[in-house]
Amino acid sequence: MKAIINMSRRDFCRTGALLGGGLVLGVYFPGSRAGANEAAVNSVSFIPNAFIRISPDDSVTIIVNKSEMGQGVYTSLPMLIAEELELDWQKIGIEPAPVDPAYNHTEWGIQGTGGSTSIRTTWEQLRKAGASARVMLEAAAAATWNVSPQSCRAENGYVVHKGGSKRLSFGQLAEKAATIEVPQEVALKKPEDFKVLGTVKKRLDTPAKTDGSAVFGIDIRVQNMLTAVVARPPVFGGKIRRFDGSAAKKISGVKAVVQIDRGLAVVADTFWSANRGRQALKIDWDLGPLAELDSTKQLQEYKEMAAKPGLVAAQRGDVASALKSAAKTVTAEYTVPYLAHAPMEPLNCVADVRADSCEIWVGTQLQTLDRNAAAAATGLAPEKVKLHTTFLGGGFGRRAVGDGHFVLEAVQISKEVKAPIKVIWTREDDIHGGYYRPAAYNSLAAGLGEDGLPVAMQHTIVGQSIAKGTPFEAGMIKDGVDDTSVEGAYDSPYDVPNFLVDYHMAPDGVPVLWWRSVGHSYTAFVKEGFIDELAHAAGHDPYMYRRKLLDKHPRVLGVLDLAAQKAGWEKATPQGVSRGIAVHESFGSYVAQVAEVSVGKYGAPKVHRVVCAIDCGHIVNPDTIEAQMESAIVFGLSAALHGQITFKNGRVEQSNFHDYPMLRMDEMPRVEVHIMKSQEPPGGVGEPGVPPIAPAVANAFFAAGGIRMRSLPMTVAAIKKAGA
Repeated sequence: MKAIINMSRRDFCRTGALLGGGLVLGVYFPGSRAGANEAAVNSVSFIPNAFIRISPDDSVTIIVNKSEMGQGVYTSLPMLIAEELELDWQKIGIEPAPVDPAYNHTEWGIQGTGGSTSIRTTWEQLRKAGASARVMLEAAAAATWNVSPQSCRAENGYVVHKGGSKRLSFGQLAEKAATIEVPQEVALKKPEDFKVLGTVKKRLDTPAKTDGSAVFGIDIRVQNMLTAVVARPPVFGGKIRRFDGSAAKKISGVKAVVQIDRGLAVVADTFWSANRGRQALKIDWDLGPLAELDSTKQLQEYKEMAAKPGLVAAQRGDVASALKSAAKTVTAEYTVPYLAHAPMEPLNCVADVRADSCEIWVGTQLQTLDRNAAAAATGLAPEKVKLHTTFLGGGFGRRAVGDGHFVLEAVQISKEVKAPIKVIWTREDDIHGGYYRPAAYNSLAAGLGEDGLPVAMQHTIVGQSIAKGTPFEAGMIKDGVDDTSVEGAYDSPYDVPNFLVDYHMAPDGVPVLWWRSVGHSYTAFVKEGFIDELAHAAGHDPYMYRRKLLDKHPRVLGVLDLAAQKAGWEKATPQGVSRGIAVHESFGSYVAQVAEVSVGKYGAPKVHRVVCAIDCGHIVNPDTIEAQMESAIVFGLSAALHGQITFKNGRVEQSNFHDYPMLRMDEMPRVEVHIMKSQEPPGGVGEPGVPPIAPAVANAFFAAGGIRMRSLPMTVAAIKKAGA
């Protein structure tokens, strides 16, 4: 029997009415022919809810309310609908959702993409949407044939009558289905009946990205558009005292020099002219309170903060007493730097501000907040601001800024010059532009019993808060503790009877933001590096040591065992190669990784192979999961081996990929991904693959060369310092 799911008829009618009232007419799909969407909707289409449109020509358009930035939502989310609606996969089209409450994130209350939540939060929502449409189509066929709905079933884009004697396509039923009342209850399939979910489906956005028709924000062109670049303060918090733009205005193609909230914009016919104009600006900056910011001094300040009791994030037992009576004590300090997101497509935005309206084209992760910021800046009502979501050339959190700053720049300039404006950030602008993953200092102490297992552990964390001063502060900071700063540490699965995690919120000033896997990106490095230290101090095998501490957490233990088995943990490695292991839970998923590492050229780690095991609950598209694990490993290795943003005299010392490098092809290890079958609710896959890779490599590097890396990145200079 299929379970009967009670659903709100009012909710379905509301979203259906929104679309029927003309909301879909405003949808713009980058790369589509002008008017094509409008023509499709103006024909007799079946629009059962906010996510589905079935046209008489049998085409089915899925409205996707999540931003496609490479993670595959333009395929995985339609799969949820296709499963319950029994769609013909070859006839599915996709469109980005307009900004409207109908498309709000089911947990955040705004429209947005992030936190590896796309599948987790739409798992039932979109399946119900598909099931509702299916029931209405079956009812339409039944009414057409004058038979009972129970004798009709949908399959592969058709409704067939029992016995197969009659069949009508969804397109043929569209007009009739539009007259059927939305069901108050729908039945969802049981997992054993899935035909689509759990299978490999080719990505629906691949053709456009292959033939060049896919439109990213950087590709947008509108009539009479000008291009702008912005000279921003060289030190965060700096302001313009005075400026001279006369030389810039003499550059061929430069149209205007405009002061905005975040700096001084040069507007020109082309990017080349605008950038040359910016170089010609003369600006006297007031550098502000961070003019002397220095990374070395900042780290010392963090150490001094950690020496004092912090705010308690998690506590059980009596750590102080247990440490005193322990058979052996182990202490360590771990540090991680600021990190830039560095997406391949730097930030950009096109805005066209008119007296009575505003239109924006942007690759964003937070549509509602960016739209609202533009409305406030223009003085227009939010419904007068139309925001088109383009493809994103990478996000990693950088395009999920609550203050909408890169959208506001374009809006403010367009409002001033009274023309459509495209603001383009150079790579240097992006690296210098802030909103980094916070730097953090970690102090740890553990007491081991006679059996070598930990009886006590204390973990002190010092770092900036991501949530402070943002719209998310109230929900993310509790009793002074920012959850994103301590996640992955305070909820460690290791069975330690006396346990304390405390936290110091470091002074702000440097703009910080969620970075792919957020706090887990460094707490996993610290947690898994330190547990490895304890295993070696106790004389135990690092894998078996973890097993002894995880018997209360079967899903963590499951991926740990799978990764170790597939990597051949008990087997010998090639000469000079050693293995390291790490496991971590984040965003509802469990990931373990084994890295095979040797001491390479100049003493740096050379990663040869990574074996990854993931339990992400119900599987939607195995191909997407595998791709995201591979992507996360590349991303995490780039940071672990190379990534750091440092400050001297208030200024960021890095500027482009020559000194903030990405992983090179010759550094890429062989990656194997193993996906555990599970009937648990779906977890995320975009971020959970990042946290384990740095500790797995660091642990393997220790096994290979005897140097324990407690700081990132693992550069030659850092290795020499650690081994001194």
